[in-house]
Amino acid sequence: MNQHDTTFLQLAIAQARQGLSEGGIPIGAALVTGDTVLGVGHNRRIQLGSPIRHGETDALENAGRQTAATYRSSTMYTTLSPCDMCTGAILLYDIPRVVIGENTTFLGGEAYLKSRGVDVIVADDKECIALMTDFIIENPSLWNEDIGEEDNV
Repeated sequence: MNQHDTTFLQLAIAQARQGLSEGGIPIGAALVTGDTVLGVGHNRRIQLGSPIRHGETDALENAGRQTAATYRSSTMYTTLSPCDMCTGAILLYDIPRVVIGENTTFLGGEAYLKSRGVDVIVADDKECIALMTDFIIENPSLWNEDIGEEDNV
C-alpha cells in the first residue's frame, strides 16, 4: 500500500460510514483510475431493496459506462473482501487491481481474483474491521442475508 492507496481507501471507508448512517450495511467502495475517482458507492441493499447493490456494484453503477481501456487501468478500493458477485464484476470488467480494507470478518473471492491475474492488496485496516465486526454482532440477520447465508439466530 502506498499513500495513493491509503487516500482512496479512505473514500471507500467514508462510503461505508455513510451506508451505516442510512441504516445499511457498512461496506464502501471506490473505482479509481490514476488520480481520477470514477465512482464511489456503498452497500445499499437495504436502502433500495436491491439484491445486487453491494459496495463494489454501487461504485460501478455510479461510475457509469466506461471504456474497456478505462476499466483495465483502474483499481477497485473496497472496505471488505469482495463476495463472489463482486469478484465476478471485477473480472468481467478486467479491473487489474483491488485494494481491500479487510478480510478478517469475511473472506471473499481473493484467491480466484489472484488466480486470474488480479493484483490483490489487503490493508488489514482497523476501522474497516471494527465497522464490520460491530455490524455483524448487532445485525446478524441482515449480515447473513447480505452474504446469502441461512439465518441461524
